[in-house]
Amino acid sequence: MLILIETPAGFALFQVANIKALNKIDNIYDYLQNEKQAKKLITPFAFQQFKDTQEALVATSKLINGKIPKKLSKFLEKNVISQEVQDQIAVQDKKLAKQLQEQLGLNCIQTPVTEQLFRGIRSQLTNLIEGLSESELKNMTLGLAHGLSRYKLKFSTEKVDTMIIQAIALLDDLDKEINNYMMRLREWFGWHFPELGKIITDNLIYAKVVKAIGMRIKTSSTDLSGILPENLEADVKQAAEVSFGTEITKEDEKFILCLADQVIELTEYRFQLSEYLKNRMQAIAPNLTTMVGELVGARLISHAGSLVNLAKYPASTVQILGAEKALFKAIRTKHNTPKYGLIFQASLVGSAPAKLKGKVSRTLAAKTALCIRYDALGEGQDAEFGITNKSFLEKRVHQLEEGVNYRDVKAPQRGKAKPIQSQTQYQEEADFQPQGSNWMQKFQKGEDKRQASQEIVQRTQQKKVKQQ
Repeated sequence: MLILIETPAGFALFQVANIKALNKIDNIYDYLQNEKQAKKLITPFAFQQFKDTQEALVATSKLINGKIPKKLSKFLEKNVISQEVQDQIAVQDKKLAKQLQEQLGLNCIQTPVTEQLFRGIRSQLTNLIEGLSESELKNMTLGLAHGLSRYKLKFSTEKVDTMIIQAIALLDDLDKEINNYMMRLREWFGWHFPELGKIITDNLIYAKVVKAIGMRIKTSSTDLSGILPENLEADVKQAAEVSFGTEITKEDEKFILCLADQVIELTEYRFQLSEYLKNRMQAIAPNLTTMVGELVGARLISHAGSLVNLAKYPASTVQILGAEKALFKAIRTKHNTPKYGLIFQASLVGSAPAKLKGKVSRTLAAKTALCIRYDALGEGQDAEFGITNKSFLEKRVHQLEEGVNYRDVKAPQRGKAKPIQSQTQYQEEADFQPQGSNWMQKFQKGEDKRQASQEIVQRTQQKKVKQQ
């Protein structure tokens, strides 16, 4: 029996010297831990070393995908098939064993005994293979592991989507945190200067003003021209003079200003993250961004898991993506299903009238699905396809608002087809000749009988009416 081992150094074939002795051993793995016993039971049959790490990487990647590398097929043809070796070959990977049986016609086996043999041989590789030291094997293993990791990251279809998914998730978290912090700042500083919250509604400007003035007493001497326009600055200073808020200590002011700093830093970071997400979406999915915007597009990608997964969805799924709970509830209770999900946040659906939101979302989902597939599977990196579809959607929304249907819109004229002139003349008498001489007489007799029966039916109905 031969044993096929795939190692970071190359492919190796080992032969079991005595199968009868193997069956008598209770624990094969423990038996093979002894170097002398291992060499007596297992003998090297053939070994093919990799030239470099790149060759090992190519072979390993094919083995992971369940394919036979060229290096392995040539190795088996040279040492097994050409020499007409009839022994069974123990293969650890089930997919590889199936491929070897189908393509090369080898007799591959997998048993509990072979599993113990694999474990034992791998622990004694450096002792069974001449010229292979333990340090070299460790370096080869480490180099192959690093190369395989880089290969997976380089060719992963989801690697670019990870940045978008993480960015949109962080953006939503920042919005929640900023709102919580801002609510706490307004409520906290509102005890000291309650009129300021009514004058300034913007959160970032409010935090900057709080940081600039601190206590209410300093408002008149503080220059707010770089933060507020002149009219609002005058209103703030006037309100500070007649404010009825409570007094605070310097320690209170310290913690309030720290909270204001946190709000300003988070808001500025949120703006930078939004710009990063916008640029990332324009680079990865320009047509999807053109159709629904970078925020809605990023949420669709995040909900699907990747751009490729989103491209596999039909338009009907894209339309209701994000409304799964409402969909299943409607199916369970036998009510109307939702017409839109995350796509409702798109500007085209939001600006449409309430009666037309369903039609607009369905049309937008159909065109968005095409743009997603173009971005995920197409070779182009421009947004011309998305611009064309968006202009069509805007015209379609305008038609729906005016009450114009697709059928009312005339298709462009493409030229009329001309009839083909036949060389033979049409003979009316020959084509419409009666079948037999008595054909017309029989037809007239049939008509007379039908008229007579109809008259009888009418008379009987009249008699019934008179009797009633």
